Amino acid sequence: MQLLRVSFLLLMALAGPAVHADDKDKPPAYEPREHYTKYEYRVPVRDGKKLFTAVYVPKDQSRRYPFLMVRTPYGCGPYGVDRDGVRHLAPNEDFLKAGYIFVCQDVRGRNWSEGAFIEMTPHKPVKKTAADVDESSDTHDSVQWLLDRIPGHNGRVGLWGISYPGFYTAASIIDSHPAIKAASPQAPIGDLFKGDDSYHGGAFMLAANFGFYTGFKPQQAPVPPPKNWPQFDWGTLDGYEFFLQHGNLDALAARMAKEGGPNPYFDTQLAHDRYDEFWQSRAITPHLKNIRAAVLTVGGWFDAEDLAGPLAVYRAISKQSPATDNHLVMGPWVHGGWVRKPGRQLGSVQFQQATAEQFQKDVLLPFFEQHLREPADLKAPSSPIATATVFETGTNVWRRYDAWPPKETQARTLYFAPGGRLSFTPPAAAVPAFDSWVSDPNKPVPFVGYTTLDVPQEYMVSDQRFAATRPDVLTFRSDVLDDDITVAGPVVARLFASTSGTDADWVVKLIDVYPPELEDEAATKRKPRTEDVEPPEAPLGGYQQLVRGDPLRGRFRKGFEAPQAMVPGQVEELRVELQDINHSFRRGHRIMVQVQSSWFPLIDRNPQTFVPIRSARPEDFQAATQKLYRWQGQASGLDVKVVVPR
Repeated sequence: MQLLRVSFLLLMALAGPAVHADDKDKPPAYEPREHYTKYEYRVPVRDGKKLFTAVYVPKDQSRRYPFLMVRTPYGCGPYGVDRDGVRHLAPNEDFLKAGYIFVCQDVRGRNWSEGAFIEMTPHKPVKKTAADVDESSDTHDSVQWLLDRIPGHNGRVGLWGISYPGFYTAASIIDSHPAIKAASPQAPIGDLFKGDDSYHGGAFMLAANFGFYTGFKPQQAPVPPPKNWPQFDWGTLDGYEFFLQHGNLDALAARMAKEGGPNPYFDTQLAHDRYDEFWQSRAITPHLKNIRAAVLTVGGWFDAEDLAGPLAVYRAISKQSPATDNHLVMGPWVHGGWVRKPGRQLGSVQFQQATAEQFQKDVLLPFFEQHLREPADLKAPSSPIATATVFETGTNVWRRYDAWPPKETQARTLYFAPGGRLSFTPPAAAVPAFDSWVSDPNKPVPFVGYTTLDVPQEYMVSDQRFAATRPDVLTFRSDVLDDDITVAGPVVARLFASTSGTDADWVVKLIDVYPPELEDEAATKRKPRTEDVEPPEAPLGGYQQLVRGDPLRGRFRKGFEAPQAMVPGQVEELRVELQDINHSFRRGHRIMVQVQSSWFPLIDRNPQTFVPIRSARPEDFQAATQKLYRWQGQASGLDVKVVVPR
């Protein structure tokens, strides 16, 4: 039967698609090979190293074109002048049709480029010799080489890239070549320790980093990249079980080494478990000064990897380089979800429009066209791009502001109240009052309510009802809202808390609780029933959508540079910084906050004793009683910025 099926499919493929009358009027599909010629070069930079660079030049030489360049550690494949990959270098087909000289460069030490690769290359403000190189200098030298040797250009260069390439974009505009007129760092890594890929609030982002570093390993460049990402034998499909059974981080590093050899990148992440010189030297944001290029920083509200980076890059340029033409775009997207995805939904959460396509058409392409074309080559004037173009989730509306956070906000506090209530009214109790829970690191709270090996992108809006029923999760919820409440900007939890241990994690989650009547609406959208018993489907009625969550590791409550033990029973004020949001809690919904002391295996387990976590022994993992205070003298709550209705 299988052979017959394959033969049938093969015959259908050979026969070709049927031609309908309507198809005759459709234009032929755009084929980049017909419009671009590929060249490959080894571009020398000032210290003599040569960087592999692929260049796609328009065949039509009747006009001049700007460069659009990506620099990446992930490879510029497919390699070989006869193998086309220009679609990977253009944000979408409109860029290909508009006409650019597309450039991709392997950063030093990766794939076909010479030199030594350094994660998050430290910027060197002072370059005394040719040996003083960084991403800014490599880009500067490469741009000059392109200007000197590639014909048909108009002398203008644009840079863009997503994630790690976003970091390279941001790093390249410092002391940049004057030909670089526009740059779009997208999901850029700003500071690996402070909220991007590696650490959040001093807690190690375990599942994401372990999964990434099973495949991203050192190379003896120049070498061809591996054809496939190395496969890791997990031995299970349950990530919660896998990480819990290995006990501590040293055991996980040993397991990684056993499967595919040691990975110094992962080992380095574990070795630097505080904000030391290693991390400080790699933060790019302090160096974003005197930026000459126009900048369009792009991020996603639901980016599980680099949500902090775009906001930090935008703020750093605004503060340190105020004369720069500086813009921010934040959409309802996962990591890189604004490219090659429509952006209509994330899991159960609908955005009711093709947000990614809107951004590409209305913002991204006009930005580069405006700054990279000669005035005579602009086909039509475009509307000015707002300083901050941000999608407001909940209402599902694009907002345009002249600053971020917007000026039209009022600072308010959501206070924790007796009976699990949440209110804008300060507590009335004049004597100490608290809620408590027992946190057992041997039974940590999972970060999603289903089995997974990795960090699913859906987790950023995942239903939190599974956590609300656990005794080791405090839950506070508001009354049903009579009017919309829109929160725009950073969210900070101020907790007055104590622990019976000598360390603890404090995880705070802000949640949007849907009305119960949405259940019937979800039922109407179910797929057709069969005669058998089907798996249950979670209704949208009462859905507890995660809006934002982040941890603080207690040992870093006074600073990330020097950990300090917590004193058992001593009440301290803790500041848990959650990343920005732009969310409208709609009329008929409720606002919820959950507080817990584990979030596994999204972050590593805190043994709740003040010991080196990476090598913690089984006996170091001890249950502890946590107390959260909520009275006049110690009013725990969330500080938010509420948009003032116009």
